[in-house]
Amino acid sequence: MLATVYERQSRVDDAIVLLRTRETTSIDYRDQLADLLARHNRIEELRAYAETEHHGHAVQRLAELPEERGDVDGAIAVYRPVPESVPQDPNAAYELARLLARHGRGGEAIDVMRAQADARPGEDWILHTLAELCLDQGRPQDGLDHFDALKARRGGKERWDLFWMRLPLITTSAGVDEAVEAARAHPEGDAWYAAEQIAGLLAGAGRTEEAVAVLEQHPTFNSSLRAELLIDLGRIEDAVRVLQQPKTRPTAPARDGALSDEPPF
Repeated sequence: MLATVYERQSRVDDAIVLLRTRETTSIDYRDQLADLLARHNRIEELRAYAETEHHGHAVQRLAELPEERGDVDGAIAVYRPVPESVPQDPNAAYELARLLARHGRGGEAIDVMRAQADARPGEDWILHTLAELCLDQGRPQDGLDHFDALKARRGGKERWDLFWMRLPLITTSAGVDEAVEAARAHPEGDAWYAAEQIAGLLAGAGRTEEAVAVLEQHPTFNSSLRAELLIDLGRIEDAVRVLQQPKTRPTAPARDGALSDEPPF
C-alpha cells in the first residue's frame, strides 16, 4: 500500500526500492513490482526482474507488453527458452499455450502442452490443461491418444486421479453413455469419489434424476452436489435434509512420511 502511495506521488524510484525489500510481490497471480515497472516503461529492469522472479508473473507481464501492441510473435518469444535446447519451464509453457490459443493458434498450443506432458508424465495439472485444450480445439481424440500412450507406459494401469480427465473427452467424441460406461468399468468406478464425476456427466447431459441416483449410492459423501441437483429438480426439502446430515469424511490412513498412491488422493 505504501508503494502505491509513493507511485501516486510520482516517487516511482522509492516505490521500486520499497517493493524490492519484499520476499514476494505476487498476489492473485499478479506481481506488483512487475506491473509498476511496466507502467513506467522500465523494460530493462522488468526483463532483469523476470529472470529471478520464480512465480513467473514477471515473465507474464513482460510478454503482455508486445501482445498489447499486437506483436504476438514478440510475446511468444518471451516465453521461448533461450537456447531452445533448454527445457521449458512448465509455467511459462502454460502461459505460452494460453497465448497461442487466444490468437487462433490452438494446434501449436496443444503441441506445447503435449511436449510438457511427455516430459512430465503423470503431472495432473499439465494433463488437465492438455485435455482442456484438446476439448476447446475440437480435437478430443488427440487428448485420448495421449492418455492411451501414458497408460501403455504404465503397463496398462491408470489410476482414477488421471483417468477422470478422460471423461469429458469421451463424452465429446462418443457421447455421455460411453463415458459413463467407461467410468463404471474402471477398477475405482464404484468409489464415492468416482460417483461425483459420473453424476457430473449425467447432470451435464440434462439427466439430473440419474445423477442424483448415482450420488445416493454413497449417501454420506458428496452432499453439496447432491443438494444442488435436488434443488435443480425442485426438491427443496430433500436438499435441506441432505445438507443437515452429519458430515462424514473418509478415514485417512496413518501418515508415516512416505508418499501413497492409494485413494482418496
